Amino acid sequence: MSRGEICETGRMSEHPLPSSIRPRANRAADPAPSSAAHREKHETGGAAEQPPEHLINALAVETGIAPHRIRAAVALLDADNSVPFIARYRKEATGALTDTQLRTIQSRLGQLRALEERRNRVLEALTERADEGLIDPLTLLQLRSSLMNAATIADVNAIYAPYRSERVTRAHLARAAGLDSLVEDLLEVPLAEAHAIAAAYITDGTEDDEDDEDEGIEAAEADEALQIHSAEEALDGARAILIDRALTDPVLSEKLLKRLRESGVIESRVIAGQESTGAKFSDYFAFSDRIRSIPPHRVLALHRAKDAGVVRLKVDVAPAPVALSRLRGAARAEAEAAAENYENVRSAYEREVAAALRIPVQVLNTVDDEDRVLGWLAATVRTAWRSHLRPRLAERIRHQLLDAAAQHATEVFASNLRDILLAAPAGHKTTLGLDPGLRHGVKYAVVDGTGEPLRVGTVYPHAPRNQWAEALRELAVACREHGVELIAIGNGTASRETDKLASELIRTLREEGVDAPQKVTVSEAGASVYSASALAAAELPDYDVTVRGAVSIARRLQDPLAELVKIDPQSIGVGQYQHDVPPAALRRALNDTVEDCVNAVGVNLNSASVQLLAHVAGVGTATAERIIAYRTEHGLFTNRQQLLNVPRLGAKTFRQAAGFIRIRGGEEPLDASAVHPEAYPLARRIIADAQARNGAHWVAGALGTSDGSDPLAGLNPADYVQGSDTQVDAQMSADEAAAGVYTVEDIFTELRRPGLDPRGSFRTARFSESVSHFGDVRPGMVLEGTVSNVAAFGAFVDIGVHQDGLVHISQMSRGYVANPHDIVRSGDIVRVRVVEVDPARRRISLSLLVEDEN
Repeated sequence: MSRGEICETGRMSEHPLPSSIRPRANRAADPAPSSAAHREKHETGGAAEQPPEHLINALAVETGIAPHRIRAAVALLDADNSVPFIARYRKEATGALTDTQLRTIQSRLGQLRALEERRNRVLEALTERADEGLIDPLTLLQLRSSLMNAATIADVNAIYAPYRSERVTRAHLARAAGLDSLVEDLLEVPLAEAHAIAAAYITDGTEDDEDDEDEGIEAAEADEALQIHSAEEALDGARAILIDRALTDPVLSEKLLKRLRESGVIESRVIAGQESTGAKFSDYFAFSDRIRSIPPHRVLALHRAKDAGVVRLKVDVAPAPVALSRLRGAARAEAEAAAENYENVRSAYEREVAAALRIPVQVLNTVDDEDRVLGWLAATVRTAWRSHLRPRLAERIRHQLLDAAAQHATEVFASNLRDILLAAPAGHKTTLGLDPGLRHGVKYAVVDGTGEPLRVGTVYPHAPRNQWAEALRELAVACREHGVELIAIGNGTASRETDKLASELIRTLREEGVDAPQKVTVSEAGASVYSASALAAAELPDYDVTVRGAVSIARRLQDPLAELVKIDPQSIGVGQYQHDVPPAALRRALNDTVEDCVNAVGVNLNSASVQLLAHVAGVGTATAERIIAYRTEHGLFTNRQQLLNVPRLGAKTFRQAAGFIRIRGGEEPLDASAVHPEAYPLARRIIADAQARNGAHWVAGALGTSDGSDPLAGLNPADYVQGSDTQVDAQMSADEAAAGVYTVEDIFTELRRPGLDPRGSFRTARFSESVSHFGDVRPGMVLEGTVSNVAAFGAFVDIGVHQDGLVHISQMSRGYVANPHDIVRSGDIVRVRVVEVDPARRRISLSLLVEDEN
């Protein structure tokens, strides 16, 4: 084939200089967004268009939810309705999708839309290159197929990567020098002398330059770049072309990637000299696991060890063979078998590369050097796989594993946070909060039932001052004067010592005939963050930062949700490896969880803080601040409708928020319930029927009867349904929404138990009096503790020794456990058996199988 003709593969045309060397000059490396209107829509927060049907179907397949339910949910989400509002008050439209399902749809739809946009932009760019003759039609079809099957943006970018580079590669120069013809010659004569074939392509640089002289220095420099001065240089160029063909073959890449995912491994090896400094990563000094089955938490642990400079990671076709020099006997035989297996597996990949390049796979069995063509072809295939394809595919897989692990970890964090936020509140009881400490003393704060401080101070019962009697006396006075009902003890340094102080305080009060309070250990994660925050300074301006922590600990016991919303969710301690997860994704997931929890419980409009109100559906921080300012200026709200008097709080925000706020003792009894104002007429009709039929009384928001019987007995929810579920339009406004069976049943539930708190009953763990330090823990002990965290591999339990123990997933049940969250949740009180204590690594292994023998 002569220079200037199109090569047989058609991957790139031979253009005159200098465009042949700069095949994509003056073109952006990345395709631009499709339209300015699209960017403006996203930047201004405008509603997105209804997604194509294939995206709806993809969501249906992934989630197992019927397409029509997903379509309705998407319509409501795109109309800027909040997830809590849709989950609670638009059940007819979605078929009662939960907030978790809606969050999944919302998140995945955003990913699919971004993927679709990126895929379309890449396809446009590739089609443009094909129109210019830079990509042949068959390759374009293969690329299109690969792009349509790509599951992530990273996959799309990986497919596009070989075509986006602006730099001049060796393959570009080789093609410009006409070496595509040499490639074809080499493929046709595998038994010939490679250098003899290549010698025909040597140029001496004496050809007449037919270019116009006005092309100047640029043309001269480009022409110099096309000269082939030796057979070795020609062979190097031909090899570059073959390797480029392998790298830009989408079918080959996807086939190899699939095989590597299914049968490959990810390995780690300790870096010499890091054994001591990286001791905590010793489990990964010589680690190997299959890519298809490695647990997400191990992926994060491996990357943490890698980022710490302790180990090297490698994705490979099989476990890498070990050195045989120091092995003898059975160990050597085993290593030799492993090495042989590795070579066999690797050769299977290389055969795929050879076949894609139209190289007979038999050449891979040759032992010839590169003097003959078949030896040169074999070396080319090995170089293509070992130095180019495998590293590129390995990096792609490593990122896929890391992304999946981060997503899984984020879901675990969100689940743990939900459990913590929805922990049962102790209630509006006067509480003594104790923030333990040694040298700097124990800070204390007595708060009333609303969380307002009544008395604060610091006592020094522990070393070095050892003022035990004085501390006991001062705390007893505080308890007697204010009628303390609960004692909340932070679980930080000196917690168990302070717990003993509280126990003696309780005994002292009992001996005096005073009603003794109940003591509870409370997690103080994030308390110091809150204490030093501007919010704490604004809430407690008259108190020192050291005392604010004690106030927060007391409030956490009274109402965990109301207090914890004031703290960045990432500071609460909700999971493992949170620093290995993309911060934006984690923050979004945790904030969504806080929003769902706040709206599930409901918010007292006349006592809620700005932080609590800000998480009410449709409100936000700015509107919450205006609500508080209005409340401060005009006094307490007496009905929900007064929210519309708050500046810049319109009908849309009111519709979203109204059902989640509570006004107790106001003008409208229904305002204390979760019944939405749009359903008040229907609720009043049901109440009237209950009064007429059952003699029910409606007092202060509660529907009851004199004999305690069901006030709604004999009333059929179906009689109050307005139209059928199938007639409900997902895009109907709130005022137009029909009351379907879900809405009616929810109203019945609310009328029976208005304002019911969905959180469980308050209960606490009782730590063993004889086990207060790590050294007190012995195998075989049965202890009570609180689940502090649930991970993919098990659950951590606080047993009161400042070091949580781990219940591995294998110690949770005698049967198979797919997800530890199915067995325990954060905040659960559990009995555990100590299996093992490792002082060197300060690890405690526990079991939920308490009755098993040690």
